Amino acid sequence: MRRWLALLVAATTSLVLIALLVPMALLIRAVAENGAMSRATAAAESVALAVGTPDLALAVEQVSRPVTVFLPDGRTLGASAPRTEAVRLAATGRSVTAATSGGREVLVSTQSPGGTAVIRVFVPDAELMSGVREAWLALLLLGLALVVLGIVLADRLALAVTRPVDGLARVSHRLAGGDLTARAEPGGPPEVRSVALALNHLAGRIDELLAAERESVADLSHRLRTPLTGLRLDAESLRDPEEAARVQARVDALERAVSAVITDARRRSAGRDSCDAAAVVRERVRFWSVLAEDQCRELSVSLPVAPLPVAVGAEELAACVDALLGNVFAHTPEGASMSVRLAPHPSGAVLAVEDSGPGFDPALLERGNSGGGSTGLGLDIARRTAESSGGGLTVSTPPGGGARVEVVLTAA
Repeated sequence: MRRWLALLVAATTSLVLIALLVPMALLIRAVAENGAMSRATAAAESVALAVGTPDLALAVEQVSRPVTVFLPDGRTLGASAPRTEAVRLAATGRSVTAATSGGREVLVSTQSPGGTAVIRVFVPDAELMSGVREAWLALLLLGLALVVLGIVLADRLALAVTRPVDGLARVSHRLAGGDLTARAEPGGPPEVRSVALALNHLAGRIDELLAAERESVADLSHRLRTPLTGLRLDAESLRDPEEAARVQARVDALERAVSAVITDARRRSAGRDSCDAAAVVRERVRFWSVLAEDQCRELSVSLPVAPLPVAVGAEELAACVDALLGNVFAHTPEGASMSVRLAPHPSGAVLAVEDSGPGFDPALLERGNSGGGSTGLGLDIARRTAESSGGGLTVSTPPGGGARVEVVLTAA
């Protein structure tokens, strides 16, 4: 938008300047030519006053430009010049101006005792254009300066519009990533401020709806656990111990399923959580390192010393790490080396798990499909974890073979 507005202002300013400066340049040239011709005419008339007097030769010498006097008897005084058709026309009693090689000649006729004399003053092209090129250059520089000034002002104006729009885009991306505390700062033109207020109202409404959903989840938890408790009591009151145990097991399974559904609903409605990625990954690597030692796997770990907060809950991140490391143990032969690396990233943090196994089939990357490669199982868990924080997941094959999975997590 800034570029297009700058181009529009540059084109408009250029058209206006062309319409203004071209006539002005032509006027400057005409004024310079008229001034030169007026000075030449005045010089010719001053010589004409001396025609027929003894001071004619002195008057010719005093003129600071080439002057030729054609006398009626055929003689000439002053600078040498041919007797052209314009001179013959002026000899009839008419003062004329004619173009000639290298400039123009001003011919003034005057009466003398012996007939009509013609005074010729030559005006070179350099005098006709004296100061014109300098004035044209000044106009050109002025035009360029005005165009540049117009572009700068247009860019400032466009920036006043695009900066609030960019802010709205960033806030909308944060809202889409789960950061419901993001709010836009109203600014810019009235229309943009109206959009910012509407976006803030939408974010507030989303908060209200999520709060209502959390209340509904809490009410659902209460409503479901009450009949489950009654069902458990009924199972315990059965006289047949085997039947009571069987029903009790079913009740326990049902209660676990209901608890899992409620926990998942609460997690989704509670908004974005955060944790220290370095601490979580360090704890899960310590857990899996025992199995790696039993299978004679070389495990290299690279973790930052300082905390690395990410926009993912500790349980979700731990499940992600378990899924990735479980892939390695499940789909690579014993003794295959593996590495875990957690490092800062421009958007937050990047978790990379690499192994020296047989590699993976790219078809297994679709929606968590699994197979016999070194990756595939649990990738959907890792992908959902990355996307829930606003990041993403990529898989690749290292130069030495095997598989590498990188999970990018956004900062908390």
